[in-house]
Amino acid sequence: MPTITAGEFLLTTDDYRRMADAGILGPEDRVELIDGRVVPMSPIGASHLFCVNALTRLFAEHTGSDIEVSVQNPVQLGPHQEPEPDVALLHAAAEPRVPGAGDALLVVEVADATYPYDRQTKLPLYAGSGIPQVWIFNLPERRLEAYARPAEDAYTERTVYAPEDRLALPPTDHVVSLADVLP
Repeated sequence: MPTITAGEFLLTTDDYRRMADAGILGPEDRVELIDGRVVPMSPIGASHLFCVNALTRLFAEHTGSDIEVSVQNPVQLGPHQEPEPDVALLHAAAEPRVPGAGDALLVVEVADATYPYDRQTKLPLYAGSGIPQVWIFNLPERRLEAYARPAEDAYTERTVYAPEDRLALPPTDHVVSLADVLP
């Protein structure tokens, strides 16, 4: 939990959504709620866009109607956490609502300049919320870090894939070449 200084308070996800409803946060604002604070997100570059689009296409082609492919949309992890992962595979919702950690099968972050932030800030949040799998695409190093088996605020399993590696798309057994996803 973050340190609170005098005069500072943490926003809840309800506060955050009310700010959007009131027009304080608009659709052009690229922000997410982390540790009760509104945090700006980096602009999306061409490599990031390519990777997200390739993943979205592959997931959409190889998952059934019981799985939603959610792109750059919020996932509520707790009362003060609502990150917007680049891609998330979710159990399909029966009604309109912001999905929670229990809905997530896989969360994907595509990182160019944001790699340290995704690894040091967001990854522990996902683990602490029980997200079963997280992928971080490290674009500058052209690799995928796959995390599984959350325990408290860390993952007990980490696998690193290089561009020449092949991997199965969860929750399917469809195998893809990582080179097809990396720019």
